[in-house]
Amino acid sequence: MHHNIKLIILFDVMAFGKWIGGLFGFINTGSILGAIAGFVLGSVFDAFTDKAQQRYVEEDMDGEGGYGTHNGGYGQQVNAGARNDFLFSLMVLAAQMIHADGKIMHSEMEMVRKWLRDSFGATAATEGNNILLKLFDYKKQQGETAWQQQIRQACSEMAFAMPEEQRIQLVAFLAQIAKADGKIHQKEVEALREITLHLKLNTSLVDQMLSLGGSTLEDAYKVLGVSSDATDEEVRKAYRKMVIQHHPDKVSNLGEDVKEAATKKLQEINKAKEMIYQARGMN
Repeated sequence: MHHNIKLIILFDVMAFGKWIGGLFGFINTGSILGAIAGFVLGSVFDAFTDKAQQRYVEEDMDGEGGYGTHNGGYGQQVNAGARNDFLFSLMVLAAQMIHADGKIMHSEMEMVRKWLRDSFGATAATEGNNILLKLFDYKKQQGETAWQQQIRQACSEMAFAMPEEQRIQLVAFLAQIAKADGKIHQKEVEALREITLHLKLNTSLVDQMLSLGGSTLEDAYKVLGVSSDATDEEVRKAYRKMVIQHHPDKVSNLGEDVKEAATKKLQEINKAKEMIYQARGMN
C-alpha cells in the first residue's frame, strides 16, 4: 500500500450510497481494513476488490454535490475515496469504543445512533447502526485477541494513509461517543488513549477532546493543552496551534457533515480560549 496509489473500489451503493457512498480510497484487499470491509459490506465489495487488483480506477464525478479526487489545500472538492475511508474507519473505531467495557448495551447503541444522527444526519444513524452490528459479528467471529490485534493494525493503516488532521477528527468523534451518555468511563478513556497512540498522535489529544464543552476554567486550560501557570504567550501559541490543527477547511474534502462537525468543535475551542483570555485580562 503506497501513498501514490489511489485505489477506488465500487460497492453496494443501494445499501450505503447515501452516507458512506460508492467509492473507497486506501482500503484494499491487502489490508486489515479491507478484510473487515469485505465482511461488513459483503460480496459486492469483494467482487470489486478482486477486479481492482487487476487495475486501479480513478473516477471524478462533477456537478453539485459531486465527488472529486483532487488533493491538497483548502476549499477542495469532496474526495469520495477519502470520505469513505474516514467514515468506515470511524465506524470500526466506534465499535471498539462501544465495546470497550466488554458489553453492548441497548442504551449505548441508542446513544451512538443519536450521535450519528446529530453529527451526520438520519441516514447515517440507520446505515451506521447496521455497520456496527456487522462489526460486532465480525469481532465475535475473530475472538477478542485477534480483534484487538486487528484494531492496532487498522490504526497503523489509518496513520499511514490519512493526514494528521483527519486522524485528529477521528479522535474528536470518538471522544464525543465517550461523553455522549453524560459519563466518561475509565475503560473508554483507556481505549481512546490506545487508539490515539496507534494513530501516531500525541495522547494528550485525548484529554483535550474530552474537555471540550466543559464549563470550568480548568476544562478550558485542558482544551488548549496548557497548565494554568502557562505564560500569556504560551496560551496564545497553544491556541494558534489548535486552530491550525482543527480548522474545518482542512477536512472539507470529507464532506459538509464532517466539516460542520469540525466547525462546532472549533467553536468550542474558541469558547475555551475566550474563557482563559477573559480570566487573564488578555486581548
